[in-house]
Amino acid sequence: MTSHGHGHAGTGYWYGPDERLDPSGAVLSALRAFRIAELATRRSASDSMGMGETDFLALRYLLRAQADGMQVGPKDLSRVLTITTASTTSLIDRLVASGNARREPHPTDRRSLVIVPTVAADSEVLTAFHGMHHRMTAVVESLSAEEAHTVIKFLRGMAEALVEPLQP
Repeated sequence: MTSHGHGHAGTGYWYGPDERLDPSGAVLSALRAFRIAELATRRSASDSMGMGETDFLALRYLLRAQADGMQVGPKDLSRVLTITTASTTSLIDRLVASGNARREPHPTDRRSLVIVPTVAADSEVLTAFHGMHHRMTAVVESLSAEEAHTVIKFLRGMAEALVEPLQP
């Protein structure tokens, strides 16, 4: 365990030495549980579609962007996935070869391309993905404005803590 306390069997909460709930430990434990569940779900979905995790994340981003009416170019994929231009080209080649996406001319900039998902909206994996998204949305919508503000502040702070350079 950690110096923050020890877990009580079967409760899932963390307690300090005085047997009182340790909120910091409980929050970090819950965050870890979320990250493990999210990673397992991503891996399962990418395995079901027979593609690598990066390809799956790219396809998920393309589908989300399409639903939002956004155009996605190769540079957008490079930025979102934090991969090189060469890796992005290979990724797009794989998505096109597998029939999951196609390259199209940009509607307003003839020199540019957009990447469009072609996955059937009723595919089993996407149906499961949409179901998961709706369940997650329901959880978020159950928050009060104050609770949502607290969660946003927390997640942004955690994101900043992760990108801080590691100090010796």
